[in-house]
Amino acid sequence: MSNPAYDAHIDSSIEEMIWKPSKDSIAQSNVGAALRDRGMDSYAQLYRWSINDPEAFWGYVVKVLGIRFAEPPRCTLELRDGPTAPIWLPGARLNIAESCFQADADAPAIIRGDPDGSLNTISYGEVRRQADRIVHGLLRLGLRSGDPVAVFMPMTAASVPIYLGIILAGCVVVSIADSFSAEQVRIRLRISEARALLTVSHVCRGHKTLPVYDRAVEAEAPRTVVLDEDAQTSVALRPGDLGWSDFVGDEEIAEPVRTAPDAAINILFSSGTTGEPKAILWDHTTPIKAVADGHFHHDIHSGDVVAWPTNLGWMMGPWLVFATMINRGTIALFGDAPLDRAFGRFVQDARVNMLGVVPSLVRRWRETKGMDELDFSEIRAFSSTGECSNPDDMRWLSELAGGKPVIEYCGGTEIGGGYVTSTVVQPNVPSVFSTPALGSAFEILDDEGRPNDVGEVFLIPPAMGLSSRLLKGDHHQVYYADTPKGPDGQVLRRHGDRFVRLPNGAFRALGRADDTMNLGGIKVGAAEVERAVTGVGGAQEVAAIAVPPAGGGPSRLVICIGTAGCDSLDANALRGRMNEAIKSRLNPLFRVHDLYSVERLPRTASNKIMRRVLRDAYLRDRSAPEST
Repeated sequence: MSNPAYDAHIDSSIEEMIWKPSKDSIAQSNVGAALRDRGMDSYAQLYRWSINDPEAFWGYVVKVLGIRFAEPPRCTLELRDGPTAPIWLPGARLNIAESCFQADADAPAIIRGDPDGSLNTISYGEVRRQADRIVHGLLRLGLRSGDPVAVFMPMTAASVPIYLGIILAGCVVVSIADSFSAEQVRIRLRISEARALLTVSHVCRGHKTLPVYDRAVEAEAPRTVVLDEDAQTSVALRPGDLGWSDFVGDEEIAEPVRTAPDAAINILFSSGTTGEPKAILWDHTTPIKAVADGHFHHDIHSGDVVAWPTNLGWMMGPWLVFATMINRGTIALFGDAPLDRAFGRFVQDARVNMLGVVPSLVRRWRETKGMDELDFSEIRAFSSTGECSNPDDMRWLSELAGGKPVIEYCGGTEIGGGYVTSTVVQPNVPSVFSTPALGSAFEILDDEGRPNDVGEVFLIPPAMGLSSRLLKGDHHQVYYADTPKGPDGQVLRRHGDRFVRLPNGAFRALGRADDTMNLGGIKVGAAEVERAVTGVGGAQEVAAIAVPPAGGGPSRLVICIGTAGCDSLDANALRGRMNEAIKSRLNPLFRVHDLYSVERLPRTASNKIMRRVLRDAYLRDRSAPEST
């Protein structure tokens, strides 16, 4: 049966490539080095080895990346409990944060860019000294190994040693994005049972100063430590809360807590389909997946400068720290929103080599022409993730740097990286994934559970990085219960993306198959949005869907409304009120693109909203209109 949501993607021809690797560029790449090491002739051969012999492949990765152990593992992988419960690096003891400090102490770890154009470099040695001071501060608070410590702040030069210091202390980072409302912060603190919170007083975005500590107080945060980089934004603290100088002390050397590889290091939240976010546990092996993707697919070399506007509240924040520092690169961090020419000048002046983006950000740059005539010649590759991209936008992005590849990269918090990607050793086509990621395999199944070129993605375990636990959730129920078997009887793991396999074996993303959506690179559950807007303007029956614009690209949020009770309201006024509700109750980065009225919302026999039916109906009725 024809499906209007996907026909345009399936029927379109393969886009013209924007970049093709040369023999020299392949030889100089990290994949090229691996091919020489293994005596292999092609990327395809390397990929087959990575999935046919995961123990050998991941053992090789651990060696190449120089992962540090206090006690080495007796082997790389044990599968005594089956592929859904792999034991990685059994017998080892380590603290993965130690592997972030393999570069020379005086090598640049961070380049910080301020909106005024100034650049400041922080060495690896200084980041380690700051991280060790964090360890001592946590000990003085009475925190011990295994205690959850929340981080609620923007991605800054200070947040990197804070993140690593918490892990070095054996504590567990609770990642909370600074854009979240007080209610969303409260939910995450409740689920994680965080014992302390580290934050800032304010965040400056453009010409606005936005309170952060006040939201932490409103969320009834536990004992809170407040970093004030600008004395003019200092705030009065609650009794028991601490300013930064009272927290860190003067000690600069700390002994890391080294544990078993499966000990938790980070609680990250990924939106579920019921309105309660999933709390996903990263352990000491999860970053190895992120670093491997950075090494092989993003081709990060020692000394490379890597910029990726993100936040520690999203998986790409920890990914950026580990993938850059364990590969001995330099993290480039800009001290404001990456929306205009000031960010472009920072990329130029910091001599960034790999720039990560979300597609909606690229569309903004292209529309405003803010990046025109800047020198991006140091960029060797871009990477795009978080949402479906538009080929014209990605072609424009490539041309900013004189025709460099754009690595399409798709994965998730519960993967620790990507399962499908591009490489720098294959021809690069805009908005097309050239291969499954090394060490990762998947099947595409149709609605009847049969292998197909169009359908829902199911992952094939084991693969390093795949989560094995949910905090206060049933991991097996979420990812494995009632999934079909693979064509060869393999156990399959639910993920929720829809993809099409193109005639040449490459892939194109079609958005989400479940009731979550990616908006501006942020994954959010439909139920979370619906909970924020229900009752606004009398709308009691609502459904949130994400739809692509004409020509493809980043999804747009549409609120579907049952006509009873709100048909007399002005649509523009209602949309404005819903945006205000989303801003205050959920996240100000989400915006309603359109409202769609139906007589009644379609439901299953068990009364569940059929959002895919609404998506298809909207696309038929509106033909994915441009924003008005």
